[in-house]
Amino acid sequence: MKEKGSRAERELVHKFYDTYPWIALRAPGSGSTPLPSPDVLATNTKRYLAIECKSIKSKQKTFKPEEIEQLLEFSKRFGAEPWIGIKFNHKGWFFIKPEEIKQTKQNNYSITLNLVEEKGIKFEKLIQ
Repeated sequence: MKEKGSRAERELVHKFYDTYPWIALRAPGSGSTPLPSPDVLATNTKRYLAIECKSIKSKQKTFKPEEIEQLLEFSKRFGAEPWIGIKFNHKGWFFIKPEEIKQTKQNNYSITLNLVEEKGIKFEKLIQ
């Protein structure tokens, strides 16, 4: 499972790299340290993006509040736009701002395929 996530992160880094003037790097080990760290950082020197990435088979992904809080904290301190990048099997990448995600009754955050199709954007729109 961890390898699938790493593969998706590397794929996203390559998508940025192939879209001049964008460039990105993967932060391996993000989530394994108590310090906030997104999975991917990307820039075109005008915009800075901090992206928490997930690649899933199902149509829903749940995030713990700490995951979202850490993304927001890092982004604030780094001066980056916070984004959640989620790759659904056979649907490709979608990107959504953390404030678009609703909290569940258990205080987790839930992203569904329906939500990202409605409120999220595709890679091509993200890099405009």
